[in-house]
Amino acid sequence: MSDATAAAPRLAIALGEYDTGWHDPAASLRGAESVVARAAAGGARLVVLPEMTTTGFTMETDRAVPLDSPDVGRLRELARRHGVWIAAGVALRDASDDRATNGLVVVDAAGEIAAVHRKRRLFAYGDEDRFYAPGERATVVGIEGVRAGLFICYELRFPELFAAVADEVDVMIVVANWPASRRAHWDTLLRARAIECQCAVVGVNRTGEGGGLSYDGGSAAFGPWGDALPPNDAAVVTVDVAEVRRVRERYPFLKDRVRGNG
Repeated sequence: MSDATAAAPRLAIALGEYDTGWHDPAASLRGAESVVARAAAGGARLVVLPEMTTTGFTMETDRAVPLDSPDVGRLRELARRHGVWIAAGVALRDASDDRATNGLVVVDAAGEIAAVHRKRRLFAYGDEDRFYAPGERATVVGIEGVRAGLFICYELRFPELFAAVADEVDVMIVVANWPASRRAHWDTLLRARAIECQCAVVGVNRTGEGGGLSYDGGSAAFGPWGDALPPNDAAVVTVDVAEVRRVRERYPFLKDRVRGNG
């Protein structure tokens, strides 16, 4: 084992799956508080909550909020209180141009905003592209020494987005409102992205009913060989960067993507 592998960090990540409800931020944030408290007690350093945590997957963009809103402030306060990082989907409104975007906000353990990802592939089948503006770039953030790529729901269907940052990350984080009717796709694509990119993948979905759709969760995590990462009783999985490095060193498949040999 190399010194770099031996010294590699580990990150305990909570699969913060729950029923976020519909158009009721106050109720959803109360639910998030319970999820975060349980995860922190279970050893999590990062708690991942679903897409559009506070509203559900709504096309009512008047419900989108700025980063300095009370809703985001509540997530920041939860992170500070429990001393954990939080990644949560939020419908955002950018102050500079009044655009609504489907965002993923990462807050550090001190309650500071560490990164914001804006969804780049919008779900035209559900008219998302009519109401939200797409993001323009990939997002990678360092979380306690672990490099994390950020993705939102429908982006999971586009492997090129993941491949573009594979060399830069140890784990891909995907938040979603993925309907029960398409759960088989969710299960397959999460594992596929882990195998293709030779890194860990963590996917967090919601449960319950919202906007006329049913959600049955299925949050899961996979290692760089495509093996399921088992959660503990608090739904916390551990991403081991040393394992990511071992797989990539033993099977250097990522290098072949740029050789142009067929």
